[in-house]
Amino acid sequence: MTGPAVDPLAPVAPRYGGGSLADVLPSALAVLGVPGTADLLGLAPRLAGVRRIAVLLVDGLGWYQIPAATPYAPTLAGLAATVGTPLTSGFPSTTPTSLVTLGTGVAAGAHGVLGFKVRVPDTDRVLSHIEWAGDPEPLRWQPVPTQYERARAAGVAVTVVSRPEYGGSGLTLAANRGGDYRGASGVDALAGQMLAALAAGTGPTLVSGYHPDLDRHGHLSGVDSVPWRLAAAEVDRLLVRLVDGLPPDAALLVTADHGQLNVPAGHRIDLDTDPRLRAGVRVVAGEPRVRYLHVEPGATADVVAAWSAVLDGAAWVTTRDEAVTTGWFGPVAEEHLQRIGDVVVVCRDTYAVVATRSEKPMESRLVAYHGADTAAEMTIPLLTIRG
Repeated sequence: MTGPAVDPLAPVAPRYGGGSLADVLPSALAVLGVPGTADLLGLAPRLAGVRRIAVLLVDGLGWYQIPAATPYAPTLAGLAATVGTPLTSGFPSTTPTSLVTLGTGVAAGAHGVLGFKVRVPDTDRVLSHIEWAGDPEPLRWQPVPTQYERARAAGVAVTVVSRPEYGGSGLTLAANRGGDYRGASGVDALAGQMLAALAAGTGPTLVSGYHPDLDRHGHLSGVDSVPWRLAAAEVDRLLVRLVDGLPPDAALLVTADHGQLNVPAGHRIDLDTDPRLRAGVRVVAGEPRVRYLHVEPGATADVVAAWSAVLDGAAWVTTRDEAVTTGWFGPVAEEHLQRIGDVVVVCRDTYAVVATRSEKPMESRLVAYHGADTAAEMTIPLLTIRG
């Protein structure tokens, strides 16, 4: 693999505009000749003459997880070593945010899907983006046109392939609108549907595919667990099918939404059992590695002080304004600001802030987490393969 050697637990800033997940589809569309697009990743020299592009997102396949997968995924390892380069996800490094970042080509501050769970402004309701059925209305909650819509308007044939149960969800509409949706369960169906869509037309073609299982087994059993290794082998089988089936004028781009970190039991801080962490807090959103705290009027400074004292270096605790100033989210639209907590808590090292009583029990019992800005969570691959 290429790229700098970085401590996996060191903070990494998103490289918007030339090295991030947001740049993948705009660069692909530039290769396909879509007017007004920019090849921010410099794909054109390698993909000269390509008329069809497939983009596969493997959930949870961080750059720093590839060495652990290598014994079980030799094709993946070989591609990473020869045609791989590291990108960054956006922030937070979590699936809903990243899927919409990929689909729109912009950072979270512009598209508004600013976390796994966010508070709906002017309410005490917390929206989980992976359980989003349609309220809030997706096109108002996420108003940015997608790259799929842009491609279709320019005459590109566009297909999105993902699990059947995700079709029509709020997150799918926010991230993938503009593509013909095809449901596929399992690697064989996913590969078959992607290759069929890629070969169907004679003009410019874009196919997007999504595979969730590596992330799921990482969460439930941990990175490098036996179930995770089996899932890595399935990713390898998927790559073999896709690479072997690419038409001569096609290319495959493989990327991810985030990496993962195993979090030891002793590094889990329970906000529901420490009254100091509940004082002044009205609504808790986000996820265990990045918490958004919406506080009572006038309580921001006290909450920052209390959380900083209790976490004692296990997290960076800051205000919304300071978090926005870091540039993590890219420029944040005014209408999206209130979706970020008054206080933002970004975990360091392998710590996480769980909520054993107020959130679903499983969320506190996962083995691996993501969301924060460490290299292990933020650094993702881009593999560029020609047919």
